[in-house]
Amino acid sequence: MKFCIVGLGAIGGLFAARLAQAGHDVSALARGATLDAVRRGGLTLVEGEAGQERRATLPIRVADDARELGPQDVVVIAVKTTGLASIAGQVAPLLGPDTTILSAMNGVPWWFFHGREAQGGAIRLSSLDPDGGIAAALAPERVVGIVTHLSATTPAPGTVRRMAGNRLIIGEPAGGAATPRAAAIAQALRDGGFDLEESDSIQRDIWFKLWGNMTVNPISALTGATGDRILDDEHVRNFMSRCMVEAASIGQRIGLPIEGEPEQRHAVTRKLGAFRTSMLQDVEAGRPVELDALVAAVIEIGRQVGVPTPNIDALFGLARLQARVRGLYPQPG
Repeated sequence: MKFCIVGLGAIGGLFAARLAQAGHDVSALARGATLDAVRRGGLTLVEGEAGQERRATLPIRVADDARELGPQDVVVIAVKTTGLASIAGQVAPLLGPDTTILSAMNGVPWWFFHGREAQGGAIRLSSLDPDGGIAAALAPERVVGIVTHLSATTPAPGTVRRMAGNRLIIGEPAGGAATPRAAAIAQALRDGGFDLEESDSIQRDIWFKLWGNMTVNPISALTGATGDRILDDEHVRNFMSRCMVEAASIGQRIGLPIEGEPEQRHAVTRKLGAFRTSMLQDVEAGRPVELDALVAAVIEIGRQVGVPTPNIDALFGLARLQARVRGLYPQPG
């Protein structure tokens, strides 16, 4: 299969390297130092514990103009959600009549209610796609969703290191049994060494992952604290739980119920130890933060289905103000 990765960062780079190792035709849209490094020396994948590292360098095609790469079987969207609007219109040359878009991004995606009209009604998320331009460029009917339960870093341009986890969940937005296109992508990813699960409700899996990430990410960005210190503070942990109860109520209204209690989810997060969230890393690096997909979209859905979110509102307001002060979130107006 022909895969093009849009966003050759940590997760996109891991997908590209693993798929290339499995023998698929892999290309990528990239820019800057990453584009230069991969053009010169290929994409390097590092796996394994320190002292027992395995390194592989894969020669993949890279370009900063999609017209150089042409139509693909699968386009993997792995950019930060803050950059999606700027790249959506650039993807058109990659899309043939039967091209599938594999959405591998944080938080609530632009296509979240596609195929779920009965559950979501007329919900439209202006926080994610205010003018509909993303959906027009990346048609939801092309999308297969994927949830990543793994972590990776980019220690240098053109190098990706897998840190922990190996699990992916894939599914069609409309739900039900795997379609031929989703099954083919799942097999390609299995060939690349990922642990693949096929979901009959990919939105449910997205919502469950978001249930934990929507609190710990912005709190880490606000405080600079690692995950263990956040959970060790009783007042902070209880505030997170109140936010999660609100999100669970929203999930119930839109047909995505959460099984379990916040403390059970905290216990899962605690196993990750003293980790630095992606949003904290973005703040420290001076990059825009993904507050809209992780928090604002939850508030917007709550408003439309009649679920009050006072705790999530407070979390969003504080995190947004901090990000605006640092120039990492758009100013009002």
